[in-house]
Amino acid sequence: MGFLSKVQLIERANHTRQFYLICPAPLAEALELEKGETIEWVVEDRNTLILKRPTKPSAKSTRSRDVR
Repeated sequence: MGFLSKVQLIERANHTRQFYLICPAPLAEALELEKGETIEWVVEDRNTLILKRPTKPSAKSTRSRDVR
């Protein structure tokens, strides 16, 4: 199953631009993404992006957060 997202563009007064890609919550949950986690986008070709996690969060940190 895929998840569709729209690319958002913010154009600032100083002529800089930022593109935003939204990750739907069900996808983030399936990947067990955490707030503030660093991820890396790798361009395979113009139609394919690969999402890489430089360091996978430990299960211990996830469990300790759920207890609170």
